Amino acid sequence: MTDVFQGYERQYCEISASLSRKCTAAASQEGEKLKQKASEIKSGIDGAEALIRKMDLEARNLQPSVRAGQLAKLREYKSDLNNLKGALKRITAGNGQQGAREELLESGMADTLVVSADQRSRLLRTTERQNQTTDRIRDSHRTMLETEELGVSIMHDLHQQRQSLLHANDTMAV
Repeated sequence: MTDVFQGYERQYCEISASLSRKCTAAASQEGEKLKQKASEIKSGIDGAEALIRKMDLEARNLQPSVRAGQLAKLREYKSDLNNLKGALKRITAGNGQQGAREELLESGMADTLVVSADQRSRLLRTTERQNQTTDRIRDSHRTMLETEELGVSIMHDLHQQRQSLLHANDTMAV
């Protein structure tokens, strides 16, 4: 693990802890103080997002054996950051239930997008399989036509040979 990544990681952990404390403190605020705290939290979240992007770049430049672990940590940090964003929305929403409602709607939309992407990939795989099956059927049909043509040719040759044998038999009999 690089020192740069560890530095970013320490900074993120400090910012995350600070933002959690600010969210807890802001929950009891109202009016102008709440707006000020929300603005501070928002700027902190923006800074945390920038750190996560930097950590992501660093992690992708690491050796594959180390990269997987760092990317797993990044997923945890992103999840933590999304939780902080949700907390900020709940705080800034005038009604606590309104914030929870928005969070549920957003997570539902994310689920819908994931399901939609999954359905799209399944549809593409199914279409590919169907195209392959169609190609196999065409090949089989072509082979069948070639076999039929060969059979007709053999039957024609046999008919000519029969006619030739009959004619030779008639010639010998006379």
